[in-house]
Amino acid sequence: MKTIKSMLTAFAVAAFFIGTVNAQTSMDGTTTVGGAAMYPKMNIIENASNSKAHTTLVAAVKAAGLVETISGKGPFTVLAPTNDAFENLPDGTVANLLKPENKALLTKILTYHVLTGKYSMADIMKAVKEGKGKAGMKTVSGGMLWFMMNGEHNVTVTDEMGNVSNISIYNVDQSNGVIHVLDTVLMPK
Repeated sequence: MKTIKSMLTAFAVAAFFIGTVNAQTSMDGTTTVGGAAMYPKMNIIENASNSKAHTTLVAAVKAAGLVETISGKGPFTVLAPTNDAFENLPDGTVANLLKPENKALLTKILTYHVLTGKYSMADIMKAVKEGKGKAGMKTVSGGMLWFMMNGEHNVTVTDEMGNVSNISIYNVDQSNGVIHVLDTVLMPK
């Protein structure tokens, strides 16, 4: 009995300590994405460039000549596909898109992942509820994305081709907007 009581006391102290550390970590506003801290005082490109999970996205943004635009004042909401999302595209797709002659198509795909304005997950969930389960949002490219609830605390994004992406990390605040991390590359018509 004494051993159990000692273990419970140790567990309570550890839980308190861990909770305090997590509170201090979250109080500075950082979120870890791809092994790197995302700082709210840095812009979308500065933070994404530090994420090991977004090297393909950053290379694509550079190839499309969008660094200056996405580093701009904003505010923007960027739906950021991971490297794994790009790897799930058909073989050769990424290499083909990165070719200079495909810059217009690459730009269309990338700007399809950007919304004008800063939309937190709470904003998106509110729009979905107001839309009776579905919210359409226009992207910078002019295309549409549809957001839907998948459970109480999960939102999915459906593109114009019918592909569905899960948002795996929400509300990564930036100086010029917010990033939500996706597990699928969205495709416009």
